[in-house]
Amino acid sequence: MAASRRRIAAKRRAQQAMTARRRSERRTKVLVCSGVLVAVVAALTAVVLVLVTSPSPGAVAPRNLASDGIVVGEGFRAERAPAVEVGSDPIPTETATDGKTVSIQLYADYLCPNCRAFEEENGDYLSKVVESGAATVEFHPIAIMDRVSQGTKYATRAAAAAVCVADLAPDSFFAVNRALFAAQPAEHSPGLSDSELADVVGGVAGLTARDRVLACLDDQRFAPWVTAATKRAVKGHFPGTDVTAFRGTPTVVVDGKEWRGEQPFTEFVTTAIGESTTHD
Repeated sequence: MAASRRRIAAKRRAQQAMTARRRSERRTKVLVCSGVLVAVVAALTAVVLVLVTSPSPGAVAPRNLASDGIVVGEGFRAERAPAVEVGSDPIPTETATDGKTVSIQLYADYLCPNCRAFEEENGDYLSKVVESGAATVEFHPIAIMDRVSQGTKYATRAAAAAVCVADLAPDSFFAVNRALFAAQPAEHSPGLSDSELADVVGGVAGLTARDRVLACLDDQRFAPWVTAATKRAVKGHFPGTDVTAFRGTPTVVVDGKEWRGEQPFTEFVTTAIGESTTHD
């Protein structure tokens, strides 16, 4: 009997020891899993923080477009301006105070037929008044017509190409702007291919920093900026003017007043030049 009781007691102690060991193993496994989970959560949190706080790929701000536009003046020389931080509001351009220079702002889309028509009708005149110093033109490349380029986003690609020129070869902007309108493809077509667009821009006489401009065009560096600037314009954000609503392209503003086509554009500008001369 005594031997039997000893065997039963030994068996119970063995069972208790096994149970205790299993509990210990479960606790260790839980702790290890918890540690792994904490590490994973910490790693994911770090990734999220990096994604949230880092700029989006390609979200680069160009130089010389602090107002969302590039100002070209006497001798077709562009005014220099530092890049504005991505996401910041544009800074209105300070208008001339010498009483001799008219300020013209032009918001245009390189796939817009009306914009091309405006360029064909008034491009030579703008060339004359800008070259002479009678006026400055602030060009705002925007893209509202991607929907009519069969999915190629030609309007954005062309505007981004123009912005590359503004950033890297600003004194060539006036000539490149004219070349892009001269080569404008038809609506509802795929538009120019990237290589054709590069030929148009790269073929402009006197283009400086040609290789760098074409590399910028190739990687569409400023396409996100064009999208952001377009959204600001469509929302009626026209810094330095009394324009409060976007009515389409081209939007043309002379000394803060919108030209709506009631009179020929040349007369509208001539009147402004006359007023500037009178106030001199």
